[in-house]
Amino acid sequence: MKKLILTFGLIIAILAAVSAQHHAIRIERTGKGTPVIFLPGFTTPGSVWKETVSNLKGKYQAHLVSYAGFNGIAPIKMPWYESIRKETLDYIVQEKLSNVVIVGHSMGGTLAIDIAAAIPDKVDKIILVDALPCMRELMMPGVSADQIKYESPYNQQMLKQSPEAFSQTARMMAQYMTMTTSKVDTLAQWSINADRETYVYGYTDLLKIDLRDALANVKAKTLILGASFPDEKVVTATFEKQYAKLASRTLAIAPNSKHFIMFDQPQWLYDQLNSFLAQ
Repeated sequence: MKKLILTFGLIIAILAAVSAQHHAIRIERTGKGTPVIFLPGFTTPGSVWKETVSNLKGKYQAHLVSYAGFNGIAPIKMPWYESIRKETLDYIVQEKLSNVVIVGHSMGGTLAIDIAAAIPDKVDKIILVDALPCMRELMMPGVSADQIKYESPYNQQMLKQSPEAFSQTARMMAQYMTMTTSKVDTLAQWSINADRETYVYGYTDLLKIDLRDALANVKAKTLILGASFPDEKVVTATFEKQYAKLASRTLAIAPNSKHFIMFDQPQWLYDQLNSFLAQ
């Protein structure tokens, strides 16, 4: 009986330890081959990449990451981004992944840069889909990270917003993220279903990030894919400016596309990925 109790206790302890290891991220692994970590954008589930994975030409092991606070995953304490970053780095080290490829959309692309700069010898290539090393500079030019606080009037307003008002805001924002009207409700629902504090404070974390100097530490060959909306020349200039310190980079702009290139120009995206991965 004592052995049974001890064995049961050991099982519980192991399960608790495994659960605690990755409470900020959830990872779905499929396939065999070169490890490719797929990082979604803010509020977006890792499953957004499944069509992309199914269209890859070659032998790859896909690691689809989802974040705490979104899509039914329990929220975590702030700072949100730092926990996401740490656990993603820990995952790569613990799983002994090498020659890693990281594909990141939006915030996932920012995280991809952060990881590639932190462990440059483990990351072979990164593909950044409409992502920037410093979102704040585009959205709030001239504002420093120190000026951005969790307890701001805007954040408090967002936290107190009624479900109806928040839903309306989410749907309006979704319309600016894709030209594919059938995907607007999906995008909006991801925000509506999000833990509200994660949505508000997690985005605050993202606005504080500036990885433009860290780009000098990135050794990985990098493909940057931008969306043409609202103006291709302006978009191109923004990417060239923000990625100036990245040594090995290739930039391509998706035609007739808003932020979610995988919805607006999926075949173009698949072609770009396969061509870059084959190099």
